[in-house]
Formats: sequence, C-alpha cells, structure tokens
Amino acid sequence: ILGRGFHPAAGQPHAEVLALREAGALAHGADVYVTLEPCSHHGRTPPCAGALVEARPQRVVVATVDPNPQVAGRGIRALRDAGIPVEVGVGEREARRLNEAFALSVTARRSFVHLKLAATLDGRIATAAGDSRWITSAESRQRVHRLRQLCGAVVVGVGTAAADDPRLTVRLPGAEEQWVTRVVLDPALRIPPGGHLLDPDSARHTLLACGERAAAERGDRYRGLGCQVLPLPGPPGRLDLGALLAELHRRGRMEVLVEGGAETAQRFLADGLVDRVHLFYAPKLLGGRGSLGMLGGADPERIADALELAELEVERVGPDLYVTGKPVNSEEGTVNGNCIP
Repeated sequence: ILGRGFHPAAGQPHAEVLALREAGALAHGADVYVTLEPCSHHGRTPPCAGALVEARPQRVVVATVDPNPQVAGRGIRALRDAGIPVEVGVGEREARRLNEAFALSVTARRSFVHLKLAATLDGRIATAAGDSRWITSAESRQRVHRLRQLCGAVVVGVGTAAADDPRLTVRLPGAEEQWVTRVVLDPALRIPPGGHLLDPDSARHTLLACGERAAAERGDRYRGLGCQVLPLPGPPGRLDLGALLAELHRRGRMEVLVEGGAETAQRFLADGLVDRVHLFYAPKLLGGRGSLGMLGGADPERIADALELAELEVERVGPDLYVTGKPVNSEEGTVNGNCIP
C-alpha cells in the first residue's frame, strides 16, 4: 500500500488527492482503488480524474459510479480517454453502504436521516410514568454519541426536549464535549426556557423549527436567548419535515440523527423520510399496558401495514443487541435512500 486517503470535509481535498500525495512518484504505474468514481468537475476542489491522469497509474478500480449528475460516468470516461484502464463494480455493495448518505444528498438534495431508538426486548422505551434512564448500556450510549458525531445534527421533538432536558452534545471518553446542531421540532414555539438547549452559553447551537405564525409572534423572544429560529410551512401543529431536511442540507448537514420520542419517530417514518434505522435493544422485559412503545401514531389494522426493514445488520454492543436496516417503501418495493443507479 503506497498511499491512502479519505474525504475529511466539504471543501477539503478528496480521497484520491490525499492518497496520491502520500504515494508521490510511486503512484506512477500503480493500481488505484476508489469506493466512488473520481469526480470530473470543478467544485470546491479541482477534479480528481485530472489528478489521476497526471499521476499515470497502471489501472483504476472503481467500486461505484458517482450518482451526482455532474459526474455520473464522466470521471470514468476521462480516465479511459487518457488510456488508463478502469474496472467498475468491485466491492460495489460495500461501497454503496459506505456512501449511502452522499448518494442521497446529491440526488434528493436533503439530509440523510438516521433514526435511533432504544428499547427493551419487548419494544418499550419508557415506563408509564415516563422513566427511561437508562434502558440500554453505557456501550450503546457511546455508540449513539458516535452517531451524533458522524451526523453533526440531532433532531428531537419539543416533548422530549421539555421532559428530558437533554444536552444533545457529543460526549466520548477521553475527549472534550463537542457541539452539534440541536434541532427541536416545536410547531407552536412553546419550549420552556431554562433548560440545557436554551442555556445562554450554548443556545447558538440550538435551532427551533416552528410554524410560520409562531415564528412571527414569538420568534424574537427565542432569538433574544441566542437560538436560531426556523419558520417552516405546514398545517397548524405540524411541520413540513421535508422542508426542514432541505434546509439542513443547504446548511451543510449531509446527515442528521433523529432521537425524538415515539411520535417524532413515527412522523419521519410516515413521511417516508427515514433512510436508516438504528435500534438498540437491552436484554430486559418491561411489560405493562401503560408503558410506552417505540412508535406512536394511529393503530394499524393489519400486520400487512407494518413497515419492513431491508439490508439488516445485527451485532452485540456490550450486553445489548444493535440492529440497523433501511426502511422499505411498501408501495414501490424500494429501499428508502437507495438512490445509486
């Protein structure tokens, strides 16, 4: 292995450029392996296909074609036109999993949504009295903090924000607390002051998504506390979640983590806006008719109305089970977010 690279952030050099820098002159005549087709257009950075042509490798192996309409095969053609052999499709399944958020963001122009839920084995997220700390283990909670770190934005409903008073930061062992964009779905803009999310020292990281009328009537009060206020369209009491995700994408958030309660989770699922589900199951049975289930919403009448998950992955995290998968659109039979052609 002569050089490695990955794309650390928007506006920074792409993976190919960093790998070529590390390899130096040894890149000439070498094999290059990429998970995604080298870009062929000038964006925030120069095209990677051009850098590869200059380096003159012996061969380029591309796992997946870039779904970005600005590329979509042009990078591969540029390499082949320069006389460099290109092999496409090696490790395609793994690469699609790795780049799923990027693929959706450049085709749908919205943030990729991760939905996280933690429950007992019988699917309960809280007791009838509302106690939910802690269902899962410290190891699972650490994994959730890594998801927050990956996404850079966390979404909760105002009910969760008021009841739990969460900090919604990244707290990992041996590292300082990290701030992310903390989004609260608050249609009427009624979140009570005094909690962590409205603390004067950190309120600038809090984005209150609310109805347009509520923003006009009460928005200045919360802006005065240092929060960001985002008016969204929608009927009274409901917000256009698609508009929220489009705005977060415009602000540079390619991925968001939804950590709200049962009703918030159901809203995103019902609107077809969840792209990957993360379920953490503790080896516990809670029971009780009044204890809270993972999802809210109206009661379905048929098992056939259940939402299916595809591409399941299961692992142990400490004593817990961690299950992740992609929701299947039952009407179309397609996997949400699977936009790579």
